[in-house]
Amino acid sequence: MWHIMAHPPRREAAKITNRGEEYLETILNMIVEGKDVFAARLAERLDVSAPTVSAALGRLSRDGLVSIDPQRRVSLTEVGRKAAITIVRRHRLVERLLTDYLGLAWSDCHQEACLLEHAISPRVEERLYQRLGRPATCPHGNPIPEGMRITMPECQELTSIPEGTIVKVVRITEEVSDDHTMMEFLQKNRLMPGMRFLVQSISLPADTMTLRRTDDRVSNAGFDTEAAVEDVTISFGVAGALFVSPV
Repeated sequence: MWHIMAHPPRREAAKITNRGEEYLETILNMIVEGKDVFAARLAERLDVSAPTVSAALGRLSRDGLVSIDPQRRVSLTEVGRKAAITIVRRHRLVERLLTDYLGLAWSDCHQEACLLEHAISPRVEERLYQRLGRPATCPHGNPIPEGMRITMPECQELTSIPEGTIVKVVRITEEVSDDHTMMEFLQKNRLMPGMRFLVQSISLPADTMTLRRTDDRVSNAGFDTEAAVEDVTISFGVAGALFVSPV
């Protein structure tokens, strides 16, 4: 007599909500930027309360997407990292579509991409990648993932550059991309990937740097030439969000 043993039904992976994807995306961006992720930092980054973050992390942990170590440091599981990379890739491709094809302002594309990224299917994602010419970065200079890899460009914080150095802006941090007012300031002053500036002076007492634009080259559309200025003074806080390479 044959005995058929019943097996419990396989548990299907929980569907990640749009908000869950945003958490995974933010956690990945923080990790890539070299920051330890804790609930308090995540709450500040997402502009939500600590209890809200705790509840969200609990759900993500339950679904096997994040893990939390004894020091309360948050990391992505293999499944969570795959989901995070997928949403980051779609976000940055949509940003490219909005600026390169639809002519949306450089400072506006991040917020619009946040709305559209969740509706992109794998098929549309790949088609978009090919139609855009297989871009390497988003309009803000951050790398578009290939497979499960995110290769960060060789660059350094503007704050580490001495006076008298000419630099090219390589990328803007994702954290600054969430600040629309700051993005408008950067666009107005052409502090955008591809632009070259001379670090004209540094004031340690004032915590500021004064930059002088050295050419008009820019890799992204959407700036007002009449509004742009030759010299711009920025705080060290703003400079820390700009990654550059010496020319």
